[in-house]
Amino acid sequence: MFKFHLPKGTPKIVQKLKSPVVIFFAVLWSILLISIPPALTQQPVVLNVLITATDAQNWQQGLVKDFEAKNPGIRINIIEGPNATNLLEDLYTGGFILGDSPYDLINMDVIWTSKFAAAGWLLDLSDRISEEELAAFSQKDVEGGKYEGKLYRIPMRSDVGMLYYRTDLLQEAGFKPPETFDEIINISQALKQKGKVDWGYVWQGRQYEGLAAMFVEVLQGFGGFWVNPDSLEVGLDDPKTLKAIAFLKETMKEGISPPGVTTYQEEETRRIFQSGQAAFLRNWPYVWSLANTEGSPVKDKIAIKPMVGTLGNSGGACLGGWGLGIAKSSKHPEAAWKAIKYFTSEETQRRFVLDAGFVPSRRSLFLDPQIVAKYPHYPELLKVVDQSVLRPPIAQYAQASDILQRYLSAALTDRMTPEKAMKAAANETRRLLGVKS
Repeated sequence: MFKFHLPKGTPKIVQKLKSPVVIFFAVLWSILLISIPPALTQQPVVLNVLITATDAQNWQQGLVKDFEAKNPGIRINIIEGPNATNLLEDLYTGGFILGDSPYDLINMDVIWTSKFAAAGWLLDLSDRISEEELAAFSQKDVEGGKYEGKLYRIPMRSDVGMLYYRTDLLQEAGFKPPETFDEIINISQALKQKGKVDWGYVWQGRQYEGLAAMFVEVLQGFGGFWVNPDSLEVGLDDPKTLKAIAFLKETMKEGISPPGVTTYQEEETRRIFQSGQAAFLRNWPYVWSLANTEGSPVKDKIAIKPMVGTLGNSGGACLGGWGLGIAKSSKHPEAAWKAIKYFTSEETQRRFVLDAGFVPSRRSLFLDPQIVAKYPHYPELLKVVDQSVLRPPIAQYAQASDILQRYLSAALTDRMTPEKAMKAAANETRRLLGVKS
């Protein structure tokens, strides 16, 4: 009689069966199981990432599916968070503080990098990407992903503050685009006197993060600085800082900016500019598409440039934007790195730009024919990006920003003199950083 041995691993209950038919099918099943590649019997790796609800829609519109199709062993689980970025940061922070973070990919605003890295929550990515590969990204976007010389975040999309201006009004009045703060004031006064606009210049003056973002641009234009991240020197009580504040106060005193500008955020200023009431606007790239929609009073009548400066000092463009890092507690760092390479790639960024109007972090895309055909202002936007300035990449950034916001707001609303406010802000910041006055 023909005899055979059951394969190793055959269940004991099958080994006890006497029926040749049952044994035949049991053996056949065992052979099939053994012949199936291990990868096909494993559950896919799931990468969790927390994203604002509005951005989650852009991710889910094909990009995640495309990545998963190209990487069948990896799944991206998008967790929709609040649209307020400070609340999103709180959720990430809470997850890290409670222990092993539930997130693998960390989608970071540029100002979170130093805090997350200093706390030991992120993997060092320095050895995963070459300097040649990093050179394809905007320099400041790369710097925004570093802390103490190590790389923790790969830029996925950029964002920069800039100056919008009315091309039609300036041309009619014979003015060139301004290059200095004095020229903004002079042009604004001339246009107001002719009854062309209600206001000259609108900016974000409310006490919130946008105030700090706006101020670093003006501060750069006057040759000042907030905090030197290398030496931790604080420049808030420097005379150049007081000159920057004096300019902002002058715009209100001269009626160039509305009296309520110290309560404005981005959207209040955009609506004033888009309705045709102002000649100049400090804001972010998202305004362009809205201001050029059908029915907009300023459609095809605006242009952009970097923030102006003073003689000998170029203006700054506050760097915003988002990038991806890997949680140190992630059990799937290699899969997470594959996802980062895909989502920060040129192909994926091009789709993000064309579908959602995002600002790329890769320099080549600003001049990409397909993108320029849809967004003809992108070559000019690259010039703005090249003048970007970082908010201080220090671990205590959130606290330092809160200090600046409080005292700058007090100076702008006449609750304190600029000299007294900035001296207090500088001293409090030095205590925060543990440096001597």
